[in-house]
Amino acid sequence: MTEARLEQSRLLAGRWEARLQADTAPEVRLSHNGADIGAVTVTAAEQGHWVLSVAIPPETLGDGLQTYVMTSSPEGTVLGNLAVLAGQPLDADLRAEIGLLRGELDLLKRAFRRHCVETGA
Repeated sequence: MTEARLEQSRLLAGRWEARLQADTAPEVRLSHNGADIGAVTVTAAEQGHWVLSVAIPPETLGDGLQTYVMTSSPEGTVLGNLAVLAGQPLDADLRAEIGLLRGELDLLKRAFRRHCVETGA
């Protein structure tokens, strides 16, 4: 028996579609912010592969980062996740994150140069 694993996925017209490799048809659920938001449609593809499809509820979409998680039921094993970024607050968040990363990179560069000078490398 092989462990179920997501091989590829895409978001198309509000539906999250994924391809899963597993021996048997899994029972799959979708959750958002820890809340179960529905069952995933499982369709057989070639042997050992399944096509998973679920509509992303529009009421769960909003500004910022929204994360959706596919899990197998009843075990609760995470099969995959989908992150959706949207809205104006996102722009400011990304700029702030990039600014922090640049600052940390400059700090690391200075420390590395100092280390090279001190060790004669």
